[in-house]
Amino acid sequence: MSDTVILVVDMMNTYDHPDADKLIPHVEQIIDPLSRLVGEAGEREDVDLVYVNDNYGDFSAGFGDIVASALDGQRPDLVEPIVPHHGLRVMTKVRHSAFYATSLAYLLNQLQPERLVLTGQVTEQCILYTALDAYVRHFPVAISRDTVASIDPALGDAALQMMARNMSAEILDSAAGCLP
Repeated sequence: MSDTVILVVDMMNTYDHPDADKLIPHVEQIIDPLSRLVGEAGEREDVDLVYVNDNYGDFSAGFGDIVASALDGQRPDLVEPIVPHHGLRVMTKVRHSAFYATSLAYLLNQLQPERLVLTGQVTEQCILYTALDAYVRHFPVAISRDTVASIDPALGDAALQMMARNMSAEILDSAAGCLP
């Protein structure tokens, strides 16, 4: 059992896509708080880190391949601080939700977290859909504003409001409140 599971969503990114220019400035803002959170979580016995990343349509790619591509991409400086260390739980996904066609629900049922903290990108897409899937599976969700990045800040803010109102998500102002 874990008190908290930190879910790192889609941070292994090449930033070679149509919305990258809109996304990058927001990712730049979350890298420091997210890397501190990941570092602190990695030192705790009562916290589990789980990385879930899009496979970008490459069904032959393992997680290591996705990391390597991201490190060779446009902005390795946005990837290096949060690359998962050997032994961490990692899985790939094929669509927006970290639950869709993955073993995440099974893993979380085994870990039985008191809180699932969502971090990563994109707030108005993958974070929102993952929060909804967590909610319908009865996992308590928390999201820190400084560890999620959006493409469109207005949509990102609206998504956070929806998660709070419709999914009972706890919206935190900083990563400092993510760990027990």
